[in-house]
This record gives sequence, structure tokens and C-alpha cells, in this order.
Amino acid sequence: MRNLVPVLTVTAVLIAIWYAAVIPMNQQWAQDQARRAGVELSFSALVADTMSQARPRLPAPHQVAAELWNSTVIEELTGRRGIVNTGSLSNRSLVYHGWVTLSATLLGFAIGSALGIALAVGIVHNRAMDASIMPWAIASQTIPILAIAPMIIVVLNAVGITGLIPKAIISTYLSFFPVVVGMVKGLRAPDHMQLDLMKTYYASGSQVFVKLRLPSSMPYLFASLKVAIAAALVGAIVAELPTGAVAGLGARLLSGSYYGQTVQIWSALFAAAILAAGMVALISLIQRTTLKRMGMAT
Repeated sequence: MRNLVPVLTVTAVLIAIWYAAVIPMNQQWAQDQARRAGVELSFSALVADTMSQARPRLPAPHQVAAELWNSTVIEELTGRRGIVNTGSLSNRSLVYHGWVTLSATLLGFAIGSALGIALAVGIVHNRAMDASIMPWAIASQTIPILAIAPMIIVVLNAVGITGLIPKAIISTYLSFFPVVVGMVKGLRAPDHMQLDLMKTYYASGSQVFVKLRLPSSMPYLFASLKVAIAAALVGAIVAELPTGAVAGLGARLLSGSYYGQTVQIWSALFAAAILAAGMVALISLIQRTTLKRMGMAT
């Protein structure tokens, strides 16, 4: 409860600020409509109108919550009844679009994590890789993803690679770097006294890695994985934008932008945030379980 109260307090303050911002952001439309109708809006009527517009500049929190409910539970239930159905998920449901984005995210995250760990091991154990690979890894992150994503999509489409793979590659591009940095830091965490102690035991390089460096790197690895999974989700969403995708959270953002459906845009953004929070929470659970079994946490 001591941890929950501050979180709820901050959330309540943010929602209050959000509601307060809705009125000035949306009042122009309400006043224009009232002026055309030849009526004068009272403050209470103005507030009520700004909170219920179909296409507001800034949707109210309850509008976003209602859209999330309608585009997940309601759409999924109607889809299962056969109104609009793709497989077992309604193609108008955020659950369906979230799953499309999640598939690319998880594939890209898996590839990026494996690549990052492999590069980190090489960098720590090979001076040539440390001097050559690490600067290139850092330089790769200076390229804006919005610039490189269309290039990757076009090149891969030209060689016949479409669908999930191009999005996963972009997710890999964003997710491997945090893993490389965190894993390198973790593998180098043991101090000289610990390394000297392993030498006195005549430990081989592989034994030093398995029994000392790898366990020491676990906290750093899990911290970097939390960043990587969120970056992978961003990569998957960005990859859906230049392709004209018809499915995925990026597609929902695009369609909402095309037709001025700001409530749909905000609901897709919140769905992405909820999805990212869920994946980070899952990694945190795995982290606590793993570190507890390794005797590194209580």
C-alpha cells in the first residue's frame, strides 16, 4: 500500500491536468458551433461539449477509456459472433492489432537480444571486437529510425521478403543496442580481486565466464532487456507506418490520422503503452525468479 498510494496520487493528478487541458483545447469547435447556431454557451455547457466531441483535438480520459473498451472487449465479442472475424480475433479489435504488432516485437526482441549478448561476449573477450564493433554499434543508433525504416522495408520487399520479417528486423535494430551495452557492463562487473581469485584456482576462461562473469552480468542484462523490449515495440510500430499496413497498432495510428479520429489514435497509443508495460512486468517477474534461484535476491 505504501508503494501504491504515491502511484495512485500521481495518476490522479495527471488525469486532473488532462481533464483541465481538454477544455481550452476543444473550446474553439464548441464556440464555433454555438455561434453558427446563434446561441451562447454557458460554462457548464461548454465543459460538457468539450468532453464529448466526436473528433476532439484532445480527447478526454473517459473517451479514451471508452474507446479502449469498445475496441477490445466489445469488438472482440461481436467479431466472435461472426460480424467481422479474422481467424479467432476480430480485425477491428485492438486485441487483433496488438497481437500483430506483438508478434513482430517478440521476434525482433529475441533476435536483438541474442545478437546483443553474442556481441557483448565477443567485445569483452576480444580486444579487436572491442575496438571495432562497439564504435559501430554506438554509431548505428545515431541514425533516425524514421529515416532507415522505409529503406529497410523497400530493400527487403525488392528481394521478396515481406510480412513479419521486415518489421522484426527494425525491432532488432532498436533492441540489440541496449542489450550490448548492458551485457558488456555486466560482464566487466567483476573486479580484479575476484578475477585474481579465479586465477589462483586455475580456472579456465570458460569457467571464469560461467561461474563469475555471467552471474555478475544478470542484473545488468535484465535491466537492459526491459529497455530493449520497449524499444522493440517502438520499432515494430514504426515499421508499420511506411508500409501502408492494414493490421497492427501502427496501422490503427495511420487510419486514425487519415480520418481525423483522434480518439482512435489515443486509444492505440494507450494500447501500445499497456502492451509495453505488460512485457516489462513479465521480464521483471522472470528477473526476480532467476536472481532468487541464483541466490542474488531475496
